[in-house]
Amino acid sequence: MIPQQIRLLLVEDEAILAGVVKETLEMKGFEVIYAADGQEGWQLYRQHRPDVCVIDIMMPRKDGLTLVQEIRATDPHTPLIFLTAKSEVQDVLKGFHAGADDYIKKPFSMEELMLRIHALLKRTLPPAATPISQGQIRLGGYLFDYPRQELHFGGEPQRLSQREADLLKMLADNANNITSRKEMLLSIWGDDSFFNARNMDVYITRIRKYLRHDPSVQIVNVRGRGFKLLI
Repeated sequence: MIPQQIRLLLVEDEAILAGVVKETLEMKGFEVIYAADGQEGWQLYRQHRPDVCVIDIMMPRKDGLTLVQEIRATDPHTPLIFLTAKSEVQDVLKGFHAGADDYIKKPFSMEELMLRIHALLKRTLPPAATPISQGQIRLGGYLFDYPRQELHFGGEPQRLSQREADLLKMLADNANNITSRKEMLLSIWGDDSFFNARNMDVYITRIRKYLRHDPSVQIVNVRGRGFKLLI
């Protein structure tokens, strides 16, 4: 069982099918973001950074193959599952070449879709040997252990300084929202002087390097306001 609420992007132009899939997945504890075509799917993907995507191939405005290619251009890790009414081998191969991890043919059972989603998530999320506990936070493919000042992404953990850990904790607690520079400086350095502001920028650069293994996790500089951790 996946130990967190999973954010899933569903891109499907058949409204009735999409409604059934969305309702069923939400009953199973998923957070489902729905798009009715590929163009809207691309916008919602960039806005919400889902943990997994379920994408129909044949859609108006932008087809599923194009959408997956756009996602894969910047994000090599997020699991992508195709929904397709086509059974020809060439269509399946095109899907895998575009960057899909799996596919499922319509009509399908929700049990089969659930199994495929969970199978992919088990491969991409940190292993069950590092469970979430107090002070531990999942950031995409990373496990951030704040009390131990460690960032895990397979292999040896990355040790963090106290200030690196404090900065990442503030950003993680406010993930996908802006954390103001002044708030960060006053909380961690005690004042917002120019010298401390430049010092904080150096620490942010270091943290970005630690997070480079998962492109879906980013620290964005919001000019004049602060930083936003996208996960």
